[in-house]
Amino acid sequence: MYSVKEAFYTLQGEGAQSGRASVFCRFSGCNLWSGREQDRAKAQCQFCDTDFVGTDGQNGGKFADAGDLADHLLSLWQPVEKTSPAAPYVVFTGGEPLLQLDEALIDAMHQRGFDVGVETNGTLPAPPGIDWLCVSPKGSATIVQTHGNELKLVFPQADAPPQRFENMAFEHFLLQPMDKSHQPVEKSHQPDTASMIIGSGSELSPMAACVAHCLAYPQWRLSLQTHKILGID
Repeated sequence: MYSVKEAFYTLQGEGAQSGRASVFCRFSGCNLWSGREQDRAKAQCQFCDTDFVGTDGQNGGKFADAGDLADHLLSLWQPVEKTSPAAPYVVFTGGEPLLQLDEALIDAMHQRGFDVGVETNGTLPAPPGIDWLCVSPKGSATIVQTHGNELKLVFPQADAPPQRFENMAFEHFLLQPMDKSHQPVEKSHQPDTASMIIGSGSELSPMAACVAHCLAYPQWRLSLQTHKILGID
């Protein structure tokens, strides 16, 4: 049984695969946060900006086996030409997808012609067969998946400095500015656009901090959440 919060056809908005047409499958549940706001302050990951609780999202639900879910995701692949030379692409995310993603589902997606991408926090070992593996470390949580295609670090995190990950076996190292939009801002301190980008006073904004770090340490490249900038899912 697979529990899916939502699934939809869109463009990958961030990371090294940014801009690629993709079916997103967001699994329910995470091992670093319950998803309930009252638990956020005590969670290992406190900055998540995603709703992964339940199965009530767009095209969400419970699926009895890998074939059922794979057929459901295939039905969401919507290019004009189904025979396009570009391979269909599915991104399994969450929450934490490796709580549910298994070899049976990976095989079922491959049988339907899909490349399989995964976005994980890296605290669980990845099953074999994944075509594009993105690890996004969260705080002090122990990383057991220390190799893959892409390490995408939300920055800055006081307990997850980039230097901690630089010797891991990834092809791409990306810094992504932390989205603080879910955090309450006092009415008298609403930032304008400029201060959100460059910060106020001596404090650098997450965007400015990422730019500065990528300039100082070129192993790292900047990743933007372009889907938020463009206003798409």
